[in-house]
Amino acid sequence: MSPRSQASPDVSSLTRSLPVGQIRLADLDTRLLLAFRTVAVEGTFGRAAQELGYTQSAVSQQIASLEKVLGAQVFDRPGGPRPVELTPLGRILLEHTENLIGVLDAIANDVRRYRYGDVGRIDIGTIQSTSSALLPAILRRLLAERPQLDLRLQERYEETDLLAMLLHGDLDVAFLVTGDPPGVDSVEVLVDPFVVLARAADVGPGPVTIAALSAQPLIGQAGNVRQEALVQKRLREIGCEPNYVFRTADNGTVAAMVRAGLGWAFMPRLAVVDQLDDPRLAVRPLEPSVPARVIRLAWRAERTLAPAVERFRTIALEVAAAMGRQHPVLAPPGSAETMTET
Repeated sequence: MSPRSQASPDVSSLTRSLPVGQIRLADLDTRLLLAFRTVAVEGTFGRAAQELGYTQSAVSQQIASLEKVLGAQVFDRPGGPRPVELTPLGRILLEHTENLIGVLDAIANDVRRYRYGDVGRIDIGTIQSTSSALLPAILRRLLAERPQLDLRLQERYEETDLLAMLLHGDLDVAFLVTGDPPGVDSVEVLVDPFVVLARAADVGPGPVTIAALSAQPLIGQAGNVRQEALVQKRLREIGCEPNYVFRTADNGTVAAMVRAGLGWAFMPRLAVVDQLDDPRLAVRPLEPSVPARVIRLAWRAERTLAPAVERFRTIALEVAAAMGRQHPVLAPPGSAETMTET
């Protein structure tokens, strides 16, 4: 047998001498494969060492370790200044290593974009008033910054549905107004006072009295049974027995019925923001007032939020603060007595 054949034994014989089960995935260290690929691309151990920032002996040791794991040589080494050449096994390994590097590059890129909140999916739970008055401004800002985000919205009339979805993990965040239920963490976004919506011709410039509201048929909201029951309770506590002649789950329909003269409405200010520029309608505070509701952005307790979700939360707070400044009765959190169930 020639010295060359002794230095480069047959790959198949080496493969047969090393049972396949002994080549463990954990032994194929990524650093060894990257060193192998660099040597294959650069052609010599010396140039590969310069590219990697290692010593030449360190690169040689890495290749030797790789060949030990594989049980066969990946390079023929002619010696001197001549470049190394891939063995048949080396050519197979290089193809797989190139694919692996492509996967690693994709992972690194996705991790970077994830950390900056550029990619990912956000599932958002919302109620009607936040859907129409708050969310559009939030989403415009978020998508302008991060157009690759996948945003999914779920609107429900009953907040118990949103809470169940949040706790089950179907939602990342949800807008709630029923306090701070167990199992979730939340941040106050907006204090939303209750106001009277009436035809402009039917009310003066000042607050509406309880006596005036009690004398009118009312257009009521429907959908969130718990919240509506609490509103009625608060009205009765200040001397108003509400006389509902129509209920609807759609805030626009409430405004349309008020505009038609069917009655007045008593509802959160955020639910009538879209009607503020309508000269046919008037939005007035009630005297005496009932406690405002607090809109919170909630997420499941002890759950790690993705950076994109954290950015959504930050923008939600900023948009709500700007809305509070634009419509002063939409006060920032903590500035007014708020409604809690007792």
